[in-house]
Amino acid sequence: MKAEITPQEYEAFKSFLQDACGILLGENKQYLVKSRLRRILEENSLNTLGELLERLKRPGRGGLKEVVIDAMTTNETLWFRDNHPFRILQEKLLPEFAERNSGQPLRIWSAACSTGQEPYSIAMIVEEFRRARPGKLRDVKITATDISKSVLEVARKGEYEMIAIGRGLSPERQKQFFTPSLNGGWQIKPQIKSMVEFKELNLLERYMLGKFDIVMCRNVLIYFSADLKKDILTRMHATLNPGGYLVLGASESLNGLPHLYEMVQCHPGIIYRKK
Repeated sequence: MKAEITPQEYEAFKSFLQDACGILLGENKQYLVKSRLRRILEENSLNTLGELLERLKRPGRGGLKEVVIDAMTTNETLWFRDNHPFRILQEKLLPEFAERNSGQPLRIWSAACSTGQEPYSIAMIVEEFRRARPGKLRDVKITATDISKSVLEVARKGEYEMIAIGRGLSPERQKQFFTPSLNGGWQIKPQIKSMVEFKELNLLERYMLGKFDIVMCRNVLIYFSADLKKDILTRMHATLNPGGYLVLGASESLNGLPHLYEMVQCHPGIIYRKK
C-alpha cells in the first residue's frame, strides 16, 4: 500500500467489512488494515485502499472479496483457550448429557473455529471422558465452522508446527493425541480427527447445520455490533435442543435476551441454558 489511508477510504472499508461479515472495525485501526491488506494490494497491483474498494465493486470479484475477508478475520488461537469452558465441559456438561441422553448422540457446534484448536480441544476432552467412563457418550459429533477458507484448510489437515502445538497444549495431551509427521510437525490422531466436521459458514447467514446440545461461540461476538450480536445469539438459540447450552468467551455476555437464555454460574465461569 503506497499511500496512507484517507478518512473517507477507512469509513468506506469499515462499511464494506461490516456488510460482508459483520465485523465492526473500531476507530483508528488504519494500521491493522494496512498490515493485513498490504500483500493483497501488491498482488493485485493496487496502490490505495480506495482502488481496492473500487475493484471489489466490479462484477465477478467474489474471489477477491473472500481473500480480503480472510485477511481481516484470520486470528491466532490456542489449545484449551481460557481453560474454564473446557473444565465446565468436562466436569458439568458431559456428565449431564451422558446421564440425560442415555445413548442419544451428543452434538456440539464450535462457531468461529479458526485453525481447529477449539474443536479438537473439545474432542480431546470427550475422549478423556470416554476413557474415564467406558460406554458413555459413544456417539459425539462436533461441527466446526468458520468464514475463512484458509484456516479451515489448516483445520481439516489437523497438522500443526511445533510452535502452534506449544500454545496451550500439555506434553501429556500431545503424546496422547498426536503423532509426529514427516515434515517435523505433529498430526492429530484419527480418533480425535474423526469426531470433527469442518464447514465454511458466515455467522450473518442462515444456518442449515441442524440441532445442537452445546454451542461454543467464543471470542468472536466482540467484533460485532450490538444488533448483529443479538441477531446471532437469537438464531443460535433456535439451533439448540431443549435444555441445551451456549458457551461464550470470557469477555462476552448476552446483554439481554433473558427470555431466551438462563444464566448458569459454574464457579468460576458462566454459561447459558436455553429456556
